[in-house]
Parts: sequence; C-alpha cells; structure tokens
Amino acid sequence: MESLIFAFNAIMPIILLILLGYILARTGFLTPTFLKNGNKLVFRAALPALLFVNVYSIGSFSELDLTFVLYSVICVVVLFLLGLVAVTLAVPDRKRKGVVLQCIFRSNFAIIGIPLAESLGGTTAKGYAAVLSAFSIPAFNILAVIALTMFMSQDEENGHSVSVGKKLGKVLVNILKNPLIISIALGLIALFIRGHIPVNEAGEPVFSLSGSLPFLYSAIKTLSAAATPLALMILGGNFDFKTTRGSLREILIGTFGRVVFAPLLALGAAVLLTRHTGLLSFDSSVFPSLVALFGTPVAVSSAVMAEEMNNDGPLAGQLVVWTSLLSIVTVFVEIVLIRNIGLL
Repeated sequence: MESLIFAFNAIMPIILLILLGYILARTGFLTPTFLKNGNKLVFRAALPALLFVNVYSIGSFSELDLTFVLYSVICVVVLFLLGLVAVTLAVPDRKRKGVVLQCIFRSNFAIIGIPLAESLGGTTAKGYAAVLSAFSIPAFNILAVIALTMFMSQDEENGHSVSVGKKLGKVLVNILKNPLIISIALGLIALFIRGHIPVNEAGEPVFSLSGSLPFLYSAIKTLSAAATPLALMILGGNFDFKTTRGSLREILIGTFGRVVFAPLLALGAAVLLTRHTGLLSFDSSVFPSLVALFGTPVAVSSAVMAEEMNNDGPLAGQLVVWTSLLSIVTVFVEIVLIRNIGLL
C-alpha cells in the first residue's frame, strides 16, 4: 500500500496538469492559436532555459557518473536497433517506418521525465536527471534524424528531386540549430568554464551567474520554472482522439515498444545487472532517472519533426497521445515494482 501511495503521489501532479490542459482546450479557454504559439514558446524559450539551468546546476564534471550515462545511451541505441528490425518487418509504409521507430526509442524526458525523476527521488535524483539530459536529448535528436531520413528515398522540393544526402545535410544543420541542443551545449560550456575560475577563501568561484549576475540568472530560472507546467497543459490541450482506422498496426507497435518494451528492457536489465551480477551498482538515486528516461511517452516534438521531414505527421501525433495515456498505467506499475525491491 505504501508503494501504491508513493507512485500515486509521484504521477498525479503530472496527470492533473495534462488533464487541466485538456479541459481548458475542450471548453475553448485554450484556443488552437494559443496552443500552437505555446508550443513554440516552450520549445524555443522555456524548455531551453530549463535544460540550461539543470545542466548549470551540476556541481562539476567530476559529478558525472559515466557508467550511468553510458548504460543509458547504450540502451537507447539498442532500442533504436531493435526498433529498426521491427519496423522493417512489420510496417509496410515507408513514411510510417521512421515515425514508429522514433516512438520506440525517443522518450519525453525533458518535459515529463525530469519532473518525474525529481518527484521520485528529490534533489539528488533531479541532479542525475540533469546529467542524463545533457547526453540523452542530443542522442534522441541525432537518432531521430536518422530514423526519419533513412527510409525516404527522395523528397520533392520546389518540383525538384532532393537526394537523401542533401536532405540529411540540411536536417543536420537544423538539428545543430535546435534550441534544446544549443541550451545544453551552453550549459556544458558554462559548467566547464566555472570549473576553471579561481575560488575565494570560502571555496566558491569568484564569478558565477547566480552570484555575479543574479538578475540574469533569476530571469532564466524563473522562465525555466514555467516550462514544465506550461508544456504539460499544452500537451493535454493538444490531445485529439481522432479515429485510428488505418493506423492501428503502427499505433500498437509504437505504443507497445515505447511504454512496455523499452522500460522492460532497460529497467529489467538494470535491476538484473545491479542485484544479481554486481556489474552495475545503481541505487535509489539513479533509478528515478532510468524510470523517467525509459518509461515516459514519446516526445511531443517528435510529431513536429516527423511532419517537417515529410513523414506521417498525423500518425506521430497519435503516438504522442496514446503513449501519453497508457504510460500513466505502465509508469505506475514500474514505480511500484522497483520500489518494492528497494531501488526507489
């Protein structure tokens, strides 16, 4: 019962904000224009501020748990490869293959995962999540480009055929301009510079954003605080239960891969390697981030990227909806099980 209450209290704040957004949109309070512009605000300003603050809050590079990060990235790559096999065999439409593949390996770690990790493990878990975000979010974006490009033989642009190589180059440039990647890079640069700044008698850097430029740091931190609640309400407001006719196979494969297979593989292996082989030494400070990375639904931005890259955008939107809904149950189960074995 204690584990059930713990899981309930961790998940319900997130669910309630999503539900609030859904209700406000259905009653007309949140208009389609607001939701569209709100998405841009979150993606281009609030979420980058959140990621920058999270990375900047890391004490130093010495705090990076390379084993934890390496394990997580390896699991993401394994999910990509297994998903590639699945969509190659089971998804006939090339414009849907990359969309389903993206759903299997790419989670909503930035918007839902980080606050979930903090809810599960407090400040320490949030620190691990911040470290992980510095590596997982760029990995997600790079693999997403590959997934959404590899099945497309050519694209029509202004009446001319565009080669895959040219298209990939263009998309890679866009990825490098991605606000999320830029904000993480800036956070890592700031973290690196801070580690080489002289310290005073108290052992604190003689210059820091929070101490030397408090007005700037406070503004960034205030903006970052708006990212999660705004993003969750917009996610709820964008829920659209359209018919799934014609996409049922792809929805089942993508949803199962994201909310069942991904956490079963990554979390199951972590438990086995920690408890039964001793190859890993993950504890209750690490597992909240693992649950958040592998148990959360597919990223909201995946639908936007799919549409822009001439893949099946509506299917990508459906996958966001269904993985978000079903993850409510699967994340709850994951939390209860892992807590019962003493790792949360």
